[in-house]
Amino acid sequence: MSMSLRDQLLKAGLINKKQANEAERQQQRQERQPQPKRGRAFAAEHTVTPQHAQGAKAARDQALNHQRHEKAEKKARLAQIKQLIEQNRLPTVEGDQSYNFVDGTKIRRITVNASIRDRLGRGEIAIVRHEGRYDLVPVAIATRIRERDERAFTTSGAGKESSHFDEVYEGFSVPDDLIW
Repeated sequence: MSMSLRDQLLKAGLINKKQANEAERQQQRQERQPQPKRGRAFAAEHTVTPQHAQGAKAARDQALNHQRHEKAEKKARLAQIKQLIEQNRLPTVEGDQSYNFVDGTKIRRITVNASIRDRLGRGEIAIVRHEGRYDLVPVAIATRIRERDERAFTTSGAGKESSHFDEVYEGFSVPDDLIW
């Protein structure tokens, strides 16, 4: 029967029982610690220094601050647009006429009376979109809204570019009762 090295050292009197127990505990602690998979050279190359960690944290913080700043600016622009529309929109009218306009790829309709239809045709009034509804505002306000958000501006009656097709039919008059 062979005795363990610990038992042999105890029997020879080179160590006492307390020293043997301490050595055993130390060995167990070393076994519990994870060993690097690729050796010490790999671990030394890939350790994160405090300066590197601090720089990475500063970069993340800066990106988050930039993102928060953009979100706050967008929220402020939307609040400005809402305020401009609320203060300057024309009252809704009950009429039997409707004005058709293009919003993106769809044709939309808004109820108007004769005077508002004329003002839309002359380009004095513009249609803006905000929070899922369409409102009529003066053109000066519509340009201020367009500066803040291009998507909120829908249409203005006047200011369309003239094309060769329009020039051909310039001499012909449009009937007064024509409504599309």
